[in-house]
Amino acid sequence: MLNNKSFDIDAVILANGTYPHADIPLQLLKEAPFLIACDGATNALVRHHIIPTVIIGDGDSISPENKERFRDIFHQVADQETNDLTKAVNYLEEQGMINIAVLGATGGRDDHALGNISLLVEYIRRKINVRMFTDYGVFIPLHGVQTLSSTKGQQVSIFNFGAKNIQGHGLKYPLYDFTNWWQGTLNEAEGSEITIHAEGDYLVYMAY
Repeated sequence: MLNNKSFDIDAVILANGTYPHADIPLQLLKEAPFLIACDGATNALVRHHIIPTVIIGDGDSISPENKERFRDIFHQVADQETNDLTKAVNYLEEQGMINIAVLGATGGRDDHALGNISLLVEYIRRKINVRMFTDYGVFIPLHGVQTLSSTKGQQVSIFNFGAKNIQGHGLKYPLYDFTNWWQGTLNEAEGSEITIHAEGDYLVYMAY
């Protein structure tokens, strides 16, 4: 399900985008060993009868009722230089939890979604292993040579973040040093795994 045998989740973050509806993110939410709600995401969790372990944010979108109800687990961080997702990642890193699944980070405003997706590469540069699960697939930030589990015909896209000498195995179409994000989209796995060779950072999207 997670497309990477070494990814054992320490914690789940629910961002304040569209609440998950697909089976995979809902299962991750249900089985979360440690659940952080980003500010207003608390409101959606309460509506679904789920209580987070911790709530983190600047307090601008959580309801006054939930802010009062969960005051003992609400960590208000006023820093405007980082968004609530990064505040949550920073908190987990401080607790020694670096294998993190992010849910609810897309939907709503498109610029917020794009910003959240691009942050994944910033996290992996900090040696934090974060995956973003949407209702349609998973975004996986990677560095160097990596092998991922796949299924024949699975849709795969690769977004380059400055990597060089990019090559792929197990993919329908060859990879190269993309300079624009669209150039690596709409690829396809040919079997049970794909391997990407690269010098630098890149982002893989794998549809469910």
